[in-house]
Amino acid sequence: MNFLFVHQNFPAQFRFVAQTLASDPRHSVAAVGAQTARPLPGIRLQQYFFEDLSSGAVHPFARRFDRETRRAEQVLYALNTLEREGFRPDVIVAHSGWGETLPLRAKFPRARIIVYSELYYRDIGQDVHFDPEFPFLGVDGLVGLRAKNASQLLALAECDLGLSPTQWQRASYPTEFQNKIAVIHEGVDTDQVRPNPEARVTLADGRVLTGASQVVTFVARNLEPMRGYHIFMRAVPDILRACPRCQILIVGGDGVSYGDPSPDGRSWKDVFRSEVAHAIDEHRVHFLGRLDYQTYLQILQISAAHVYLTYPFILSWSLVEALSAGCLIVASDTGPLREVIRHGENGMLVPFFDSRGLAAAIVEAVSRPGAYQGLRQAARRTALTSFDRRDVMQELLALLLGAKP
Repeated sequence: MNFLFVHQNFPAQFRFVAQTLASDPRHSVAAVGAQTARPLPGIRLQQYFFEDLSSGAVHPFARRFDRETRRAEQVLYALNTLEREGFRPDVIVAHSGWGETLPLRAKFPRARIIVYSELYYRDIGQDVHFDPEFPFLGVDGLVGLRAKNASQLLALAECDLGLSPTQWQRASYPTEFQNKIAVIHEGVDTDQVRPNPEARVTLADGRVLTGASQVVTFVARNLEPMRGYHIFMRAVPDILRACPRCQILIVGGDGVSYGDPSPDGRSWKDVFRSEVAHAIDEHRVHFLGRLDYQTYLQILQISAAHVYLTYPFILSWSLVEALSAGCLIVASDTGPLREVIRHGENGMLVPFFDSRGLAAAIVEAVSRPGAYQGLRQAARRTALTSFDRRDVMQELLALLLGAKP
């Protein structure tokens, strides 16, 4: 069979399933992506060029859809190139978030189309209007928010099947579409991501940290409010005072993955770091930026308490990796986490905005590691039973090959 993956940042979520299909001589695999897409062995990558031009003449409500249609045009050119070279897909797997799905049904009407349905935008019950610290949308903003769903709705209407990684994310979509969306997470390599009592991390100043070093870890793609960075930083002074030996490792970039940049132009990292700078010991709080994967895993493996906070939003891969590494997870009591973390069984949940409660939970975890060994073991079991890539890959492959969800 011929499989086509469409994602502006290919391989992204599709890496492992695309590699698995490409390793089977019965299948031919191609991908379409933008300039940021990266090739994989055995997969024909057709890149397209997309320039996000100014849309000043377009009505503000339609600007996102205008960009998406411009992107769709470039995707269509890439599809034409693949077809001229003799590739016609039997199955197409595409992310529905940027307009790339718009030309798929018209171009390949007989293909089986599966759209990755990551999140449907809403103004109630999700990230928007969740945090009172940041401005609420006016009516214009709410109209614009709803308009962001336009291409996703078209994709769901035209596809054969949707695919979401969690039940919570599927539930964000309109009820009339949910029966069309299967839930299968991408999973994690639980052999690679596992507890390792021998793990060691060397800091820039030469200090070596191990699992006995009272290490608190916080990980996000970028350090920003959506992932609770501001709440965590406000907990740091209390943690440092209560745990004189504690070292805090913060992993993440300076940019913005979700939401808006800060009003004054500084990175969110600097905004909230400066807020508590007078109350923290910079020699014990380490901003590590973005790391290579192996170093990142070692940081999880030495963690005495791993903090994961998020607005009601997409669940991060790092949370699943922390489960697999056997971390003691201290997480926000928000919808995406309640699906995975059971308080007192495989982790701890604290109210998102309670920085004092967060600090107290972390201090307790760091001070009495033996008391929480059972939670670590249960976290690992959760990864093995619900997120092991070997199991979810078989389920996903069956879905792509035509099995009913």
